[in-house]
Amino acid sequence: MADVEKVKHLRDTTGLSFNQIKKALDEAGEDTAKAMEILKAQGIATAQKKATREVKEGIVDAYIHATKKLGVIVEVLCETDFVARNSEFQKLTHELAMHIAAARPKTVEDLLGQPFIKDQEITVKDLISQYIAKLGENIQVDRFEIFEI
Repeated sequence: MADVEKVKHLRDTTGLSFNQIKKALDEAGEDTAKAMEILKAQGIATAQKKATREVKEGIVDAYIHATKKLGVIVEVLCETDFVARNSEFQKLTHELAMHIAAARPKTVEDLLGQPFIKDQEITVKDLISQYIAKLGENIQVDRFEIFEI
């Protein structure tokens, strides 16, 4: 039986279901770090499976820095309007807008390869893969624009 605190910690960290977390903890022999690696690998595998699915929905989000001299607009796409309206998807889109403002990538490919500004252990692509696993749909950054005075 998995320790409730371990399950809670992994659930708070990943947002994945109790069953997915329990299965990963059982497979990892209750080792939280190993379970996190298993969940990460599953997320990457899920993202790869969904990568060919067509994305026709999504949202546009903006981030304006406190100085009002820097702004970012980003368009992130998903498969359905249901996910586009999901608060987790909207949170991801805003996190990406803030990351773009801070890291200033030149292209979408550049953005995906950057270490995520709030967690240097993962790339932006890894972050998106986590959300693909969590939300069950293909997610792609379509385009972004940085405005700076």
